[in-house]
Amino acid sequence: MREFLNDLLSTLVFIALYLTLGDIYIATGCAIAAGIAQVVYFRLTHRPVDAMLWMSLGLVIVFGSATLYLDDPRFMMVKPSIIHFAIAAVMLRPGWIGRYLPPIAKDNLSQRMVSGWGYGWSALMIVLGVSNIAVALTASPEVWGFFAGVVLVGIKLAMFGIQYVVFRQAVIRRLAANGSVAAS
Repeated sequence: MREFLNDLLSTLVFIALYLTLGDIYIATGCAIAAGIAQVVYFRLTHRPVDAMLWMSLGLVIVFGSATLYLDDPRFMMVKPSIIHFAIAAVMLRPGWIGRYLPPIAKDNLSQRMVSGWGYGWSALMIVLGVSNIAVALTASPEVWGFFAGVVLVGIKLAMFGIQYVVFRQAVIRRLAANGSVAAS
């Protein structure tokens, strides 16, 4: 989740400042500055700047410039959808979830279950991206800010919680079936 929030830092800065100040120019300028500062920070601390972060920076500059030039916040409001769609495409790779699982889960979950959840995440990202576009194009910036900052994040957290419970129960059942842990 931290990586996803890193990818959305400039969008979150935009939402917070636009909703707080109501000034599209300050919010957009600060969002662009936050995106640039984030990449500079990663480079100075020798952390890799992955493709998603570069894409996020490019999008905030392009969409932020369009927002400023056309005086229309919807360009910045649509940006998270493009990131959701890009993440969905990455999540179509079978087994991508594997690198995020602890060893006990890797050893006791079927590849079918892990891949299925990966595809489920991809589908969720597509639905969230489409939903964000619908809200960005039809609702006020204030409504969109709540939607993007609370609803979209809340849905992802709920999905993560459900996945955690399902994976945990599957691991417990597998260990109990192998006699490695007492069934409770």
